[in-house]
Amino acid sequence: MHALVVTAHPDAASFTHAVARQVIAGIEAHPGHTSELADLAAEGFDPRFTAADIGLFQRRGPADASVLAEQRRIDRADLLVLVYPVYWWSLPGLLKGWIDRVFTQGWAYDDVPEGSTVKMLGRLAVQLVGIGGADEGTYARRGYADAMRTQIDHGIFGYCGAPVVGSDFLLHSDPPSRERALRRAFEIGSGLAAAAPHRRTARP
Repeated sequence: MHALVVTAHPDAASFTHAVARQVIAGIEAHPGHTSELADLAAEGFDPRFTAADIGLFQRRGPADASVLAEQRRIDRADLLVLVYPVYWWSLPGLLKGWIDRVFTQGWAYDDVPEGSTVKMLGRLAVQLVGIGGADEGTYARRGYADAMRTQIDHGIFGYCGAPVVGSDFLLHSDPPSRERALRRAFEIGSGLAAAAPHRRTARP
């Protein structure tokens, strides 16, 4: 299995990056499994949805080179892992813009004239890891976790047919919960590798 682990935090010393490193360590603790880190902030990915992106959506023009590069990177992976801080009970703008621009019509899904949608990412497993500073009680009382899973798990990846194999929130309101979250991040990575075949699936 080859995993693409995507982060969207501008501080390399952040807890988000620490969690991503632990997920990767868990994956690579199993021989035969590999990973690649996509640090969108460090790489300078432009999340702005431009006229060119609209043209691609309307089938009037080609995809931008940066979008094609990201799609190729995903196509090389068997598993996509998103590790992100929860901003205003959703994805950070950088990561949302990455999804807006990269998960394009004709690659991630296809809306056909008859009115139906062809889901094109059934080959890609997805693991979501949201990082939150609140405690579990806050998430439970307000229904934040369920709302985010509806929006992200189903609204984005369900629409494209990509199966979400795990959707976790790692909450760290104090030092002990921080340590538990890091241990859980390693367990997530290790569990994903243990459940996956060693041999990679061929990609076109």
